[in-house]
Amino acid sequence: MSYDRDEAIRGLQAIIFASDAPCDDERLALVLELPLEEIEGLVEDLARLMEGSALQIVRLAGGYHMATRPRYARYVQRLREPEPERLSPQALETLAIVAYLGPITRPEIDEIRGVNSTGSVNSLLEKGLVEICGRKEAPGRPFLLRTTTHFLSTFGLNDLNELPELSPSETDFREQLRALVADGAEADEAALMILETEDYSEPAAEGPAGQEAPGEETTASDGEEGP
Repeated sequence: MSYDRDEAIRGLQAIIFASDAPCDDERLALVLELPLEEIEGLVEDLARLMEGSALQIVRLAGGYHMATRPRYARYVQRLREPEPERLSPQALETLAIVAYLGPITRPEIDEIRGVNSTGSVNSLLEKGLVEICGRKEAPGRPFLLRTTTHFLSTFGLNDLNELPELSPSETDFREQLRALVADGAEADEAALMILETEDYSEPAAEGPAGQEAPGEETTASDGEEGP
């Protein structure tokens, strides 16, 4: 197929820049009206064209996204008002458990953490970092939870297989997310803010694990407000 390659590269750049979410190969081929097999080469050419720029093309959540290079993230962070909202340590721990063990139910998270995690789960649902993906065939049919494409984009991941390997003896899931950023993953400034959790002068009150599914009326016991 004959086409203006330079024009296609510029069009590709415009599409990725304007998109609110990562664009996959099929979507790019459709918008550019080009064969699917041409897209990967065009993306590589665009990435080379942007070398030396403060921006880069990264593959996230199964698609392509335009992102600030990590060395310039501090400027973007200063620009943002208000600051991206930090997660509490309890919510961050819950998020890490869902990332590594999901799909997983809220009662199963409670069992791992030893406390009722309803408030943390609801907070993560509101922030779009986790989502309900069905119900488990178990008594009470509790909701199954998994991380979202927003989580992948925030932490610079194409898929969950890129999470740092978790050793069989490892129990601190939060430290694994910290390792993800420390190891140079293309996480944006939002991920860094999430890792800078709220600092509490006293430990948050925590109670025994319960059995409520997310969204049901309950009293939160992990330092987060319930629904």
